[in-house]
Amino acid sequence: MIASLFTYLICQLIDIKIFHYLKKKTKGKYLWLRNNFSTISSQLIDTFLILFLLMALTPAEGLENINDVWRLFKNGFLFKISIAAIDTIPLYIIVRKMRSYFKLKENEEIKM
Repeated sequence: MIASLFTYLICQLIDIKIFHYLKKKTKGKYLWLRNNFSTISSQLIDTFLILFLLMALTPAEGLENINDVWRLFKNGFLFKISIAAIDTIPLYIIVRKMRSYFKLKENEEIKM
C-alpha cells in the first residue's frame, strides 16, 4: 500500500509538470494532447515504478519470472492509457461547462 501511494504521488506530480509544460509550449491549445501525453507519460513511470517496488519489497511473492512481470506491466499500462483516451471527451465537456460557468475566455484561468 505504501509503495502504491508513493508511486501515485510521484506520478501525479510528473503528470502535472508535463501537462503545464505542454500547456505553455502549445500556448493553451491542444488540450487532448496535453491530457493524453501527460497521463500516458506519468502512467508509464507509475506502472514501471510500482512493479519495481513490488519486486524489490516482496521478492518471494511470485514476481521472479520476467514474463509475468512483463505481462503485468503491459496489461496495466494498456489499461491506464485506454482510460486516458476514453476520458478525453468528458474532459472537453467539463472544460467547456466550467469556462461557461466561470465566464472564462479561451486560455484564461481562474485567479486564485
